[in-house]
Amino acid sequence: MIWFALAVVAVVAWLLVLRNRLLVVTVHGVSMEPTYHSGDRLLVRRARLDRVRAGQIVVVQVEASTPDDPTGGRLVKRAVAVPGDPVPPQIPVPGPRVPADRLLVLGDNPARSNDSRRLGYLPADALIGVVLRPIGQR
Repeated sequence: MIWFALAVVAVVAWLLVLRNRLLVVTVHGVSMEPTYHSGDRLLVRRARLDRVRAGQIVVVQVEASTPDDPTGGRLVKRAVAVPGDPVPPQIPVPGPRVPADRLLVLGDNPARSNDSRRLGYLPADALIGVVLRPIGQR
């Protein structure tokens, strides 16, 4: 009986840890097409900026464009440059390299994306996490 109780406590503790490390985010809009489509659900691992590499798809938190914004300010984008990387030519930000604690992101559909071309450098605390994999459509 004690082993069962300990197993239940261990499972509950593990689920609480996972809940703080993983989250599910729904893609809104067409900015990440053709990689992801509106309604796709993504499993995201919370991460610090030093764990992100250029080319990974990330979720960032920016100010919501309107009070009824369905994203709540959460954007799914591709990290194109991390601290120390050269600034891509299509992004109009100051400096030849990305400063410490900053990130540059672009949508895979640049004609329809709100990204670093408009937002500039994103601070490290805007990063929510890295997409691990899609888990289905909404």
